[in-house]
Amino acid sequence: MDEILHRTDAGVSWITLNRPDAMNALTWEQRERVIALLDAASGDPGVRAVVVTATGKGFCAGADLRSGSASASGDRVAGDVARMIRLGAQRLITAVLDCEKPVIAAVNGTAAGIGAHLALACDLVIAADTARFIEVFVRRGLVPDGAGAYLLPRLIGPQKAKELMFFGDAVPAAEAARLGLVNKVVPADGLEAAAREWAERLAQGPTRALALTKQLVNASLDGGRAHALAAEATAQEINMTTADAKEGVASFVERRTPKYLGR
Repeated sequence: MDEILHRTDAGVSWITLNRPDAMNALTWEQRERVIALLDAASGDPGVRAVVVTATGKGFCAGADLRSGSASASGDRVAGDVARMIRLGAQRLITAVLDCEKPVIAAVNGTAAGIGAHLALACDLVIAADTARFIEVFVRRGLVPDGAGAYLLPRLIGPQKAKELMFFGDAVPAAEAARLGLVNKVVPADGLEAAAREWAERLAQGPTRALALTKQLVNASLDGGRAHALAAEATAQEINMTTADAKEGVASFVERRTPKYLGR
């Protein structure tokens, strides 16, 4: 059985975790495959949006600690754990943040640990009403990884982020939406349709403008005003060379609906 399902449909790359019996706990092989697919999406003109989702009742229960590559036990030397985190969980989250196409998480069930961070790193999050988000690390005596302490404070502020990380309580989808972790909550049987609707709208949009907008928003959280305004001006300069920008302006002048081609 393929542990990662993948298809491209109507300009949308669908990446599906497929270990339902393990609540889609993430193995080394799955992680590397997801990273490769996200990297490939950036350079593929046939892909203009990405959806990350999963089969079964769980979105992702975290890293598979039972696999040898993720095991917390065994002999190690100083630096092994930090190296494993840099090359593993952090690379996965960075692949989502740096993907040059908009990425939607369609969260079908429990998203825990690195599974929660995988969802929260996406540009938009749609959750089934049965989904839950859990900062599970404290339950295992671990420090959050996979950029959790970077992502959560930027989404909900430091005090609430610490509450979720200190206690490790499950956050239901409706509460996650209220906090700002989730864009939309839908009935479980409508999740794929909701994700498809948003993804196909994005796939019909000005792809480079969306990529540059994503970069600007992400970078704005790490720099000051001067840096953000300089980056904005540069992005506008770059974007105005694209065919889609010219089409957008022309369609406005001609009072018609624009037809973007993603270039």
